[in-house]
Amino acid sequence: MYLLANLKITFYLGKSLLKFFKDEMTRGTFRENFRSMTKTKEIIEDMSWAELIEEKARKYGDRTFLIFEDREFTFRQMDENANKVANFLLKLGAGKGKGIAIIMGNCPQYLDVFIGSQKIGMYSIPINTSLRGDSLLYIIDHSDAEFVVIDEEFLDVYKKIAEKIEKKKTVIVNRSIPAGAAALPQGMLNLIEAYSQPSNKPDVKYDKNDVCFILYTSGTTGLPKGVMYRYGKTTVKLLSIPAIALYKKSDILYTSLPLFHGNALWLCVTQAMHRGCKVVLARKFSASRFWDEIRKHKVTAFNTIGAMIPILMKQPPKNNDNVNNVRFTLSAACPVDDWEKFEKRFGIKIYEAYGSVDGGGKSIMNLGNAPVGSIGKPTLNTVYRLVDNEGNDVPDGTPGQLIFESKGKKKSVEYFKNETAGNDKLKGGWIYTGDLVKRDKDGYLYFVGRNAEFMRIKGENVSAYEVEHTIQKHPSVLEAAVYAVPSELAEDEIMACVSLVDGHTLKEADLIETLKEDLAKFAVPRFVKIVKEFPKTETQRIIKKELEKKGIIEGTYDSQKNQYVS
Repeated sequence: MYLLANLKITFYLGKSLLKFFKDEMTRGTFRENFRSMTKTKEIIEDMSWAELIEEKARKYGDRTFLIFEDREFTFRQMDENANKVANFLLKLGAGKGKGIAIIMGNCPQYLDVFIGSQKIGMYSIPINTSLRGDSLLYIIDHSDAEFVVIDEEFLDVYKKIAEKIEKKKTVIVNRSIPAGAAALPQGMLNLIEAYSQPSNKPDVKYDKNDVCFILYTSGTTGLPKGVMYRYGKTTVKLLSIPAIALYKKSDILYTSLPLFHGNALWLCVTQAMHRGCKVVLARKFSASRFWDEIRKHKVTAFNTIGAMIPILMKQPPKNNDNVNNVRFTLSAACPVDDWEKFEKRFGIKIYEAYGSVDGGGKSIMNLGNAPVGSIGKPTLNTVYRLVDNEGNDVPDGTPGQLIFESKGKKKSVEYFKNETAGNDKLKGGWIYTGDLVKRDKDGYLYFVGRNAEFMRIKGENVSAYEVEHTIQKHPSVLEAAVYAVPSELAEDEIMACVSLVDGHTLKEADLIETLKEDLAKFAVPRFVKIVKEFPKTETQRIIKKELEKKGIIEGTYDSQKNQYVS
């Protein structure tokens, strides 16, 4: 059934590999990477984003790369602005091996700092802007950052933890208020000063084993872990292969996802940079404005994650829903029940992708060559297994943790100042993803949920992910968060917090009766609480640990007792 699609994908991937090795010959690293990719399937001579923008600035020059709030920036301007920031940082005493924390929303300056810091061998720490208090303090301290670049709107958040920070930081503020307004706090610098610096590339060398940047995991279920990427292993070069296979130079990509998230940075910005196409960068995701922006900029492709597709589907239908230039969206964890409905309503294709920042560079994609709901099959020669908690292979149809074989001299996953976490991730030559996946009889894989979000209820394993998506099928439900709460008995009970579509009402008892038709008895939540909104990260991920802390609060419906908790 999917033979034609697979042949087409094989052709484009082959074309991408030829282009990749042609570029490698130009870069002078063909021999090393050809040998390593043949033997261990890894790139041993990678490049930084700084080197990539320099390469593309030479090639594309005044071609528009970035569009942000009706301002356009060429490849050359992006390179020159990164150089200016790099020279500014050098004046402040920054340089090779020093860390710089970035607490910024989406804007061109974010990329200037991220890329500019690499021009002088620093390592950057992109930080989730929704973090507050101890969570923010932990990352700033743990990362050993000596510099902090922060949007003015987050200064109050920073001030609340400033006295608790162990080592003094050089704080640089990206100002958003008009010039001539209140002065910055004493000792803080204005990022605007960077743009008066020389635009020439600084003469600074770095070693490929130096740390390039650190991405901290979301920490929605525990303390964040910093995943390290070294200059010699950034995955930048690898991203050119899907970029060439998926996109054309004439494409216009759109992202409303935050740049501190791997999706926006890797799958949109980096791939567009490789391909020479445009990126339309939005400040943040807005369901009501989403399609207007897509049409305004004649966008041809965009990325979605998690809850974005259900949220867009719950928006009021419009006559022009399918009037757009989009060829496809690259999705992650699209609910199977919304998949074909979304494609039909908006007239686009959904491609599903699987990967993670601490997945050792492994990824899987369904580019129309696998059933709806599937993440596809791993590429040829990728060795993987689905295992239970004891490390035994599970049969088809049964969820098991996805693990990949890891070869090569370099560690596939490294955590900053946390060797124990790295050892837990890589065991016996296998990368443990922490994701539960099941396989059908034809070998196609289906994401089931995070291992950490499985609950033990009445002797059965229950996936919070599956229960949430079943709840979200209800037409009145906008979003749902499912988690375990303590029971009067030995095991836990299931609680669901639910937000409703604007203008809709729903009784908790009616929701539970509906769920009984689609869920096993032990998987139906005992407790339901309707909320106005959820605590979220900037990537639209619900922060469950904040809900779990509150527990069963007043107004929660207890279906077992058929009454509200008072």
